[in-house]
Amino acid sequence: MAGGREIKTKIKSVQNTRKVTRALEMVSASKIRKAQDLMKASRPYARAMRQVIGHLAKANSEYRHPFLNERKETRRVGYIVISTDRGLCGGLNSNLFRKLLAEIRGWQEKNVEVDIVAIGTKANAFFRRLKVNLIGSASHLGERPKVEQLIGVIKVMLDAYTAGRVDRLTLAYNNFVNTMTQKATLDQLLPLPPSATLITAYDWDYIYEPDAQTVLDHVLARYIESLVYQATLENLASEHAARMVAMKSASDNATKAIDSLTLVYNKARQAAITQEISEIVGGAAAV
Repeated sequence: MAGGREIKTKIKSVQNTRKVTRALEMVSASKIRKAQDLMKASRPYARAMRQVIGHLAKANSEYRHPFLNERKETRRVGYIVISTDRGLCGGLNSNLFRKLLAEIRGWQEKNVEVDIVAIGTKANAFFRRLKVNLIGSASHLGERPKVEQLIGVIKVMLDAYTAGRVDRLTLAYNNFVNTMTQKATLDQLLPLPPSATLITAYDWDYIYEPDAQTVLDHVLARYIESLVYQATLENLASEHAARMVAMKSASDNATKAIDSLTLVYNKARQAAITQEISEIVGGAAAV
């Protein structure tokens, strides 16, 4: 059994750790409300953009934008992966990476190349160690991400898709369900999925000014940007929720460890006292 001084040192160490985890828990609890407000504030715009793109897809336009057309052959796929900049948020990032890696291996088994754009320090560090082509990254977006911080990496993928270097584009992020649940999600961005491009016969079309190609190029680019930005906010809210839960669990485990170590310390102290009394009694009896 360890000595009393050694056990007291362990107790002190665990107490210091509990102070840190409790502080992180309270910080995340205070930030999660702001993150949720940002996430909810951007949802109406993202929803409206989906409606507009749905109408454009159903219209009988003479110009068919490349983003709406399914490629005959898939030779290279692209992923925009959104992760956190900091750790200590449980299995949030690892769950997303595990789900994404399963899909990437499926493409690689078909001899399909994979391009990655990483948003967040954790995704950037993770995919640099893998045999995938990391063509762009963005990190340190802060507590109030801006669309301007994402436009560069989004444009890299959109240009690659337009030029034919990428045949399919997918968005990977953690979807915020509630404080206890965050779901690793893979959403197809390009070509627009069937749910957004429901094929229906219409004999009407919009009037475009100056022309259909110019308008659709602009609108569809804003559409992709809105989806990525919304996913970034969802991931931010998921990060704070996951960290709050993880730090609460760590604090509870630290409390249990302190109780267990205190019990061991009391037993060791009692054993030492009993042994000392026995030695005193034995010495007195010998005299």
